[in-house]
Amino acid sequence: MDYVAAIVPPLVMAIAFGFLVRAIIRTQGGAMKGKEDAAAELLAGRATAATTAAPAAE
Repeated sequence: MDYVAAIVPPLVMAIAFGFLVRAIIRTQGGAMKGKEDAAAELLAGRATAATTAAPAAE
């Protein structure tokens, strides 16, 4: 019975990890996907504009 006690914790963690991955994948997209994508594009655009528009110190 020691082999059962040894395999149960890793098996439980593997199953829990599988459910976590499934939950993450299922929550991607949806009704708010366009809004999230727009916010990410806005932040990326601001970062790019800030680095390219920095005045030269000379």
